[in-house]
Amino acid sequence: MSGRTAGADPGEVTGERRQLLNGAYRLLGSLAEAEDAVQEAYARWYALPDPRRDEIASPGAWLTTVTGRVCLDVLGSARARRERYVGAWLPDALPGHPGRPAGPSCDPADQLVLDESVTMAFLVVLEAMTPAERVAFVLHDVFRYPVAEIAGVLDRTPAACKQLAASARRRVRDGSPAPAGGQAETVQRVKKAWEAKDIAALVDLLDPAAVMTAEGGGLAGAALRPVAGGAHIARYMAGIADRAPGLELLERPVNGTPGLVARRAGTVLTVAAFDLAADGRVARIWVVRNPEKLRGWAEDGAPSAR
Repeated sequence: MSGRTAGADPGEVTGERRQLLNGAYRLLGSLAEAEDAVQEAYARWYALPDPRRDEIASPGAWLTTVTGRVCLDVLGSARARRERYVGAWLPDALPGHPGRPAGPSCDPADQLVLDESVTMAFLVVLEAMTPAERVAFVLHDVFRYPVAEIAGVLDRTPAACKQLAASARRRVRDGSPAPAGGQAETVQRVKKAWEAKDIAALVDLLDPAAVMTAEGGGLAGAALRPVAGGAHIARYMAGIADRAPGLELLERPVNGTPGLVARRAGTVLTVAAFDLAADGRVARIWVVRNPEKLRGWAEDGAPSAR
């Protein structure tokens, strides 16, 4: 394989990686699976004969189509795999990487743009969609790809793709209430109450109908079913504090919004993301404890400046 692409600048081809990874992560909710999907798309690109690559007017569109199709296949098989997963499955929690310089990095997480389309609340809503709805919505509403290109990914008519995106849009509207302000302050208050094992203060900060979902993947202790009700969650959190002496809580951005990281002896054990109700109280908590999903948090577990 010569690597020559008369119809495409090699730099242009490799420069698509960041955009592809951003799309694949939002489609799959898994950084490792997103990286694999992008790698597969590039492998297929470089496996093309040189004359075929030369014929492709837009390598970026070609790579987007292939990555989208790979993600569609992964989504189709993911439901069965996640049904066998021990306990709840949650999308990957991403660190904010504060202070890191922009530019090329060997860490895929550094290539991701953190915005409202990667919040845990948003990704959890995406998980409830069909694979086709998710692809149509993410490509159309998040990345503004033309419907004609999305039709090529899904192998459906443009009209069908518009309907899929509209259906997904309704799911997002119904499942993601307008974000409440003051999340950083609320998370800070939750941290203080949790550290103090103050159940009454935690109850005041939690919506009475709040739900906490924890993921351990069978590799770390976690509630196998969601804990529902502010009072139940408050007692659960206080119980964790009792059973985990020496646990240090740090305020850290999780998927671009204020969250908490718990570590012991320098090792990050838990990452928690939050969603607030309209009145500013905590409505949802997502807790990631699977150590395989926490490898990227080692640097962000550095001592807080607070």
